Amino acid sequence: MTVWDRPEPPLRPVPLDRERIVAAAIALADEGGLEAVSLRKVAARLNAGPMRLYGYISTKEELFDLMVDEVQTEILPEEQPGDWREALRTLALRTRQTALRHEWLADLLGGRPALGPNGLAVTEAKLAALDGLADIDTVMRAVETVSAYFTGAIRREIANRRAERVTGLSKRDWQRASGPHVTKMLATGRFPALAKAVHDGTDVDAETSFTTGLEWVLDAVATRLTPPPA
Repeated sequence: MTVWDRPEPPLRPVPLDRERIVAAAIALADEGGLEAVSLRKVAARLNAGPMRLYGYISTKEELFDLMVDEVQTEILPEEQPGDWREALRTLALRTRQTALRHEWLADLLGGRPALGPNGLAVTEAKLAALDGLADIDTVMRAVETVSAYFTGAIRREIANRRAERVTGLSKRDWQRASGPHVTKMLATGRFPALAKAVHDGTDVDAETSFTTGLEWVLDAVATRLTPPPA
């Protein structure tokens, strides 16, 4: 029986429910990442004994599933855009915005499908955006491709943000500190394509990089959309 199907126990002296437990876990993760989340720490924040939580959640993995499902509500738009590109673009941008608010989400994106009600609703919105525009297998591959792009791009952006905090160096500071080594390596002539990118390429911010790549992926999807025969 999954956590979604298992009923909650009756209330006891310290009122608990999954909603309060998940809210406390999200707060801990927002403050210190997933490593800051444990059933013991969540219980302490709720002034409850750790064993109390096991009536609601069996494992930390179940807790993570519930946390992801809760923040999926921030991804779903209030109304589904009528245009498929706008629908998928909106979901991708809102996923990025949600991950920037809850960096731990980047560690849990991808993998097996989210089975909570909100996760299923997000998947439904992706598939519904392309419904009728191609055969179902093409629709599924298109959704997988768009999702793979923004998942990877989000993880890269979050990794860079974390590196800035750990090292205390901004992107510019890191580039300046690494400059002498990079210059020396490029001077060997072994990396001509990389040298061209470093010297002639345009450096853009994370949002521009994300949205540009997203539009290119959507352009690629558009070439595969051929409505199936009636």
